[in-house]
Amino acid sequence: MSTFESITCPNCGQNITRYRNPVPTVDIIIEYSDGIVLVARKNPPHGWALPGGFVDYGESVEQAAEREAREETGLEVRNLRMFHVYSDPQRDPRFHTITTVFVARGDDVPEAGDDASEARVFGLDKLPEPIVFDHAKILEDYRRWKQGAGTGMPVT
Repeated sequence: MSTFESITCPNCGQNITRYRNPVPTVDIIIEYSDGIVLVARKNPPHGWALPGGFVDYGESVEQAAEREAREETGLEVRNLRMFHVYSDPQRDPRFHTITTVFVARGDDVPEAGDDASEARVFGLDKLPEPIVFDHAKILEDYRRWKQGAGTGMPVT
């Protein structure tokens, strides 16, 4: 698979190189009470997911995580910390994304917004189905990390 393609500019006729780069995204494991917050997606792929989305131009991944948490769950998050980066080209069925996953604490009551039809709290031992993207793997890594010494990053 080529990482770039040559296209012709419709205005000047010159060849232009267009690069195909992965799209940066964020996901947030929001710890809430004795569980975590998941959202039911309004858009394909349908199912349950960690709150998250695309990083906007001019925005840091930390800002994107806080914004996506607020937009999809109505929650302000605190103690935001990076958990892990997931970059498998097959992790999103739509196109190649790279996600930076954060862990944070949520306050107030989760309320669905933006492209989430529902926001609910689930225990790690009672997760809903289906869980989309690679979020089941992310949550399994998170579970192992929480059950371990709580130090270091997950090994994938």
